[in-house]
Amino acid sequence: MEGPGKPKLLEQVRERCRVKHYSIRTEQSYVHWIKRYIYFHNKRHPKEMGKDEVEAFLTNLAVVANVTASTQNLALSAILFLYREVLDIKLPWLENVTRAKKPARLPVVLTPEEIERVFAHLDGTYWLIASLMYGSGLRLMEALRLRVKDIDFGRYEITVREGKGGKDRRTMLPRSLEDKLLLQVEKVRQIHKQDREHGADAVYMPYALERKFPNAGYELGWQYLFPASKLSTDPRSQKYRRHHLDAKAVQRQIKKAVRQSGINKPATSHSLRHSFATQLLESGYDIRTVQELLGHKDVKTTQIYTHVLNRGGQAVKSPLDVTG
Repeated sequence: MEGPGKPKLLEQVRERCRVKHYSIRTEQSYVHWIKRYIYFHNKRHPKEMGKDEVEAFLTNLAVVANVTASTQNLALSAILFLYREVLDIKLPWLENVTRAKKPARLPVVLTPEEIERVFAHLDGTYWLIASLMYGSGLRLMEALRLRVKDIDFGRYEITVREGKGGKDRRTMLPRSLEDKLLLQVEKVRQIHKQDREHGADAVYMPYALERKFPNAGYELGWQYLFPASKLSTDPRSQKYRRHHLDAKAVQRQIKKAVRQSGINKPATSHSLRHSFATQLLESGYDIRTVQELLGHKDVKTTQIYTHVLNRGGQAVKSPLDVTG
């Protein structure tokens, strides 16, 4: 077990996540699955366990808990992180543990008419976030993590910082959203002014920027474009600051709008990004261009959208449409 003065195991996991610059969501997820792994085996220390225990835990998740393949793989990633990064144990067998295969499913895509129907049931900030996801191809967390400085009105560009895989990229800023976004920046300016007057701490800064530029977190450019309605305590630094809007709140509003629109598709907030990609391909844009805008590492990921195009993946027409 841990020696005198050495942090407990889960604290070591948290510390290592922060050294590796993992997000708070990843840190919380890893701690959750590592804790479940330990409790599943009656609180035995991971050093005392091996391949059989890992496989028993993952099998239980699939067979008894009936979790999805992606959840099972997340649990495996957490255990891999524990042994490799925290315990510094090189176990070759762990690399060969079979990951659950995700079922191949086509993305849910909305037509432009369906998008209009959904957006008719959104307003204010939720409408603007949804419009950016659909108009710029952003993931939900990419939209929520935008800072004021990431919006370039002169070039009509949005810079996505630390997207999936830790990569930066640029995508288009819809001109039709310019006025709404300028109003949103002004709203952020007023909120930031009030926070300064009430002595709130600086906004969260990634990596070591808070130490390198101690005053940057108080600048308008670094403030979140979609700030939370209230100040809160940062779970890592314990500072009292304003974070960005909660993702679950946005997901609930979009799900509600889909239901109210009467659309019988299992559409979610991520369907807006799917619709963005599909409609660009339908408009004739090169798949490599769409790949870059989406931030996909492999063009094969982008190619899934060719299977949901109205005209078919290879512009194939139905024989009935040809002869009818």
